[in-house]
Amino acid sequence: MSQPDLVQLKKLSSQIRRDIVRMVHACQSGHPGGSLGCTDFFVALYFHVLKHNPKFSMNGEGEDLFFLSNGHISPVWYSTLARAGYFNVKELSTFRFLNSRLQGHPATHEHLPGVRIASGSLGQGLSVALGAAQAKKLNGEPNLIYVLMGDGEQQEGQVWEAAMYAAHNKLDNVIATIDYNGQQIDGPVDKILSLLDLKAKWEAFGWVVQEFNGNNLEAVLAGFEKAKSLSGKGKPVLNLLKTEMGFGVDYMMGSHKWHGVAPNDEELKKALAQLEETLGDY
Repeated sequence: MSQPDLVQLKKLSSQIRRDIVRMVHACQSGHPGGSLGCTDFFVALYFHVLKHNPKFSMNGEGEDLFFLSNGHISPVWYSTLARAGYFNVKELSTFRFLNSRLQGHPATHEHLPGVRIASGSLGQGLSVALGAAQAKKLNGEPNLIYVLMGDGEQQEGQVWEAAMYAAHNKLDNVIATIDYNGQQIDGPVDKILSLLDLKAKWEAFGWVVQEFNGNNLEAVLAGFEKAKSLSGKGKPVLNLLKTEMGFGVDYMMGSHKWHGVAPNDEELKKALAQLEETLGDY
């Protein structure tokens, strides 16, 4: 892996966070909290780690593939895809509006470049990623499959069926990540339905597990580097990405209340004052 341009990546993170709050504010709908918390993950993935082509073909032959399971954090993905050249950045202004390709949860019938599955119905993304991983192996392709899930999503039974399937079939070309911010729409995860020792659970299901800070670009880049070094050795790999919901906007940080609430005009001003415009707003 080449050396990352940390200055440029940090500029991207700041700009994408601006995009997120502006998109959600404009339509007064959406999920800013998890999007802000996962921004550094998306920047590291799309601008340094992932072997991908913005010209986009649905079959993804010869590319690494990414699947977003917790599709409600679509604002960060849409902004990342636009900033990576998949479609014009100006299209971000249509987020969640009628007839927009940028629906609240990613969908495929609008044919938005970069999106291979409809997501947001929680618990399904890992299963789809494993199908893609198995196809890559059958086709003799060396590429990796990446998937992001939420921690509240771990309360879905299908996740654990998929976890067993991956280990049983030695799908060691999968690098899964859980956004481990401890919050879900109804409150703290530990109060809604505790996950207990999540690391131990995934290890017991046959995965190699590592934890790292998801709100520090250097740590995220190092975590991806380690994950890639652990792949190809007979076991699937899981990252526990320790993030803070709403990261980058002080009044949103750490609270489940910003899981799915849009900022008002004054709150938008406060957010933008904390997020530097580095690459130009759409």
